[in-house]
Amino acid sequence: MFKRIIDLHLRNWKNDPYRKPLLLRGARQVGKTYAVRQLGQEFKNFVEVNFEQLEQAAAIFEKDLIPEKLIIALSVLINAPIVPGETLLFLDEVQQAPRSILALRYFYEQMPELHVIAAGSLLEFAIEKVGVPVGRVSMLYMYPLSLMEYLVATGDTLLAKAIFNHSAGVPMEEPIHSKALEKLGEYLSIGGMPETVLRWTQTKDPNASLKVLQQISEAYKQDFKKYAKKSQIKYLELLFRQPPHLIGREFSYREIHGEYRKRELAPALELLQRANIIHMIYHTSGQGIPIGADVNFDSFKIIYLDIALCQSILGSDVSIWFLNPLEGFKNRGEIAEAFIGQELLCYSNPNSSARLHFWKRQQKSSNAEIDYLVQKGDQILPIEVKSGHGNTLRSLSLFLETHPKSRTGIRFSSLDYSMLDDLDSRPLYAAVSLAHESQKEAIESLFSS
Repeated sequence: MFKRIIDLHLRNWKNDPYRKPLLLRGARQVGKTYAVRQLGQEFKNFVEVNFEQLEQAAAIFEKDLIPEKLIIALSVLINAPIVPGETLLFLDEVQQAPRSILALRYFYEQMPELHVIAAGSLLEFAIEKVGVPVGRVSMLYMYPLSLMEYLVATGDTLLAKAIFNHSAGVPMEEPIHSKALEKLGEYLSIGGMPETVLRWTQTKDPNASLKVLQQISEAYKQDFKKYAKKSQIKYLELLFRQPPHLIGREFSYREIHGEYRKRELAPALELLQRANIIHMIYHTSGQGIPIGADVNFDSFKIIYLDIALCQSILGSDVSIWFLNPLEGFKNRGEIAEAFIGQELLCYSNPNSSARLHFWKRQQKSSNAEIDYLVQKGDQILPIEVKSGHGNTLRSLSLFLETHPKSRTGIRFSSLDYSMLDDLDSRPLYAAVSLAHESQKEAIESLFSS
């Protein structure tokens, strides 16, 4: 279907002589199963065991976890050979068979030549039940399509390559800059959920993509009863609808409609986070390395896993992103801010769980705030996301004055690239410029034929 950044990481895992069984983590419908099936084409045999579709398979793991016995039983049940060194064994929807996660340890210790990947739409809840075999498994994290992946999927590979290779501080040619902003507006409407992007490429009808987003939204709500107590479902439904109204500012339980208290809502919010439907942006002082050393878990903002899904839940009119994206950037700054957060996650180190951070001045009389802080080596980069041209940068200036470890600030806006003293201005579509080092080769692989 589409080239994905994760593809190169999966191939590298396949070819690593010291590989461990792999846990592929991410929200429902971000493309995990498809990515593994694509990798499976590089093996002589590909065996997929979906524990939701094949209930008998779970029973196999309820007895011994001896690899030889497991692959014999699975081979008979699936009627397909499982040969170490020739087969990719894919255990999908493992939340239906949590002991299959424990089995990964024994595959590593007793049958390391067998390639094994486990995934699941609610994997985090299965891990909570049985834990992770520490030191016995590898992990990769997946997210919706990034803007770079979206551009490649929609036929604008050369534009994606031009953005990725562009140097900071050097203005982009105006026609290319304008086209990139138009494609960004398109992305903000369609989003990065693979099925939504596929529908867009097939129909060029945003309403068709919107229907898919609505179906995904319903699927997420249907999942509530799978991981929440019956008494919690009403809180989950409430929080699922409310956070899109609160993006761009610090979260407060008092702003949730209804007579509810933190003790009722906080556990439900945590469930949405574990389901990877929402991501937290935690407050930190930004004074030390690592950046999260002094994180304040009681002070946070929220973004949804996908910017278009967020707007779908809001019921927003997304036509402005097609008709006049510059006007959209000007009037919907919170959407631009959430987009940058989503991009930072997509381009983060896929081998570990990413965490986003923001900063605000801890004084009642001050409203100074930095949207994101990113660690690059021994430096902390403050990032401001501005609607429209965004010429007011008081918070950024204050942060740089009070944080000696931060020498440069980055502004993302609809403006072209420029560099002036300690301000590095980049267009919104250039968030890939902050990609983690481990991602750069994978991003470049998107551009190859």
